[in-house]
Amino acid sequence: MISAFFPLANRFLCISIKRFFLLMLCLLSTALYAEEPTPKELEAVEIKEHIGDKIPLDLSFVDDHGKTVALSQYFKKAKPVILSLVYYNCPMLCNLVLNGLLSAVKESKWVPGDAYEIVSVSISPRETSEVAAAKKANYMEQLSLNQPEMKDAKNGWHFLTGQEENIQKLAKSVGFGYRYDPSSQDYAHGAVLFILTEEGVLKRYLYGITFEGEQLRLALTETGEGAVGSVIDQILLRCFKYEPSHQKYKFYIWGAMRVGGLITILLITILLTILWGQDRRNKSIVSQS
Repeated sequence: MISAFFPLANRFLCISIKRFFLLMLCLLSTALYAEEPTPKELEAVEIKEHIGDKIPLDLSFVDDHGKTVALSQYFKKAKPVILSLVYYNCPMLCNLVLNGLLSAVKESKWVPGDAYEIVSVSISPRETSEVAAAKKANYMEQLSLNQPEMKDAKNGWHFLTGQEENIQKLAKSVGFGYRYDPSSQDYAHGAVLFILTEEGVLKRYLYGITFEGEQLRLALTETGEGAVGSVIDQILLRCFKYEPSHQKYKFYIWGAMRVGGLITILLITILLTILWGQDRRNKSIVSQS
């Protein structure tokens, strides 16, 4: 028994020493990395939230029909606006973001142009309105597939191009960093959707390449401040709260309890009203007899 103990102890000791050195190596590399400044290339593509800031609505772009338009014409409609900064010939990330938005729109069942507007702006000044039109046609076809009610979405999802100066001003106003790589002729950038009020004020940032329909509805309901969403959507919003650490809406227990309390009070009031009415009818019948 004792003779079998020493090999096991020796093996355990060797494993512990290995894990100790791995831990020290990890801590050392973390410390060295923390002291190094963020590369300028990465700083250029950071996303810095500007919640509460208003974007410049006087900027002009070109729509998918080749017409010069002011950004302001997509606002002031008593509707929230989803803004995406992408470029249409992007080989990967932009398509993933647009596909994620497309999926969320389908799942939400809300038609762009009805409850809200979507504005996609190319960050590449080299892209033309013809490129934007082809991109829009592709997404409108996918959007209306098996969902006939989405056929009118073409009036609410806008694909714009523009001059570099205006693109940079818009990107800077929302904190969207991007960088052009001449060697690959591609842009490095983040993946995010911007949710704005009808006045062009930044309300929420939704990150990633996949977006849930329910998350989109909550963001639009919150941003619309009562102008968007049904009574059920407004109630659901009270049960969820945007968590910056998770970058999404999470179930909010205290909000749910408040809603539950209000519903309970309402049900009790209705029940008492019914009982009071029934009691009056009974008394009336007794007095008549």
